[in-house]
Amino acid sequence: MSIGSRLLIEKACYHLIIRGNQQQAIFLLERDYQKFISSLRKYKKKYRFLLYGFCLMPNHVHLVGEPIEAKNLAKFMQCLNRSYTAYFNKHYTKVGHLWQGRFKSKVIVKDRYLFDCIQYVEFNPVRAKIVTTAADYRWSSYRERLLIAEAKGRLLNDINI
Repeated sequence: MSIGSRLLIEKACYHLIIRGNQQQAIFLLERDYQKFISSLRKYKKKYRFLLYGFCLMPNHVHLVGEPIEAKNLAKFMQCLNRSYTAYFNKHYTKVGHLWQGRFKSKVIVKDRYLFDCIQYVEFNPVRAKIVTTAADYRWSSYRERLLIAEAKGRLLNDINI
């Protein structure tokens, strides 16, 4: 059975989710988070993906953003996932799949829901009881997004990780 085509809409925002295979942890050490962010930085630039919010949880990742060209969304995610998988498997002498299937994508309307989705993503560590406030979690866009908003007086900016 083939997997259906992904819905791609020009000038749309997406909530993207990738999960560790069998709910396994995909970030074991601080350097793992740093490596993923480094790859995210590289591929968001290469594929022109505007990143509005993110959160790296121990066993899954949330990204909220907008591809400049919708056709590049799959390439962006494929390169990001492959890059991190290669790092993880080499570093931990593993083989095989790191991710549980293909990434999930939900189209987000650019209205209040976009801001609500970013907040939902950034508050994941609080709901999971990893931290008591979103500002205490290092692996999300929360602190940087608020600093950007304060500095530029705008609410919607590409996270410059």
